Amino acid sequence: MQEKNKGWSTVKEDERYVVTDNNLLKNLVASATYLNPDKSTSGHKHPGQEEVYVFMTGTGKMEIDDRTFEVKPGDVVLIEDGEFHRVHNDGNEILEFVCVFDGKRSH
Repeated sequence: MQEKNKGWSTVKEDERYVVTDNNLLKNLVASATYLNPDKSTSGHKHPGQEEVYVFMTGTGKMEIDDRTFEVKPGDVVLIEDGEFHRVHNDGNEILEFVCVFDGKRSH
């Protein structure tokens, strides 16, 4: 995705994942995360901001507040304003997902 479209830049990178954002739009941020096997995102919540996660490759689990469920390519998950959320990669390959959120990055 990054190679084909302009505006992508790495905003976070460590042993867990690589996170890239595209800030070309005025009101939305598109973000792609490449989560390594046996790793999890930090998990966070942000009042006043909704998110949509689209899972592209790999398998894992999505945690939203007190619910945990499996995710796979093609799954779309809606995260409501203020819900705590975290992604876990329990597979053997990179778990790639795209997130779209309104406003600016606050996490």
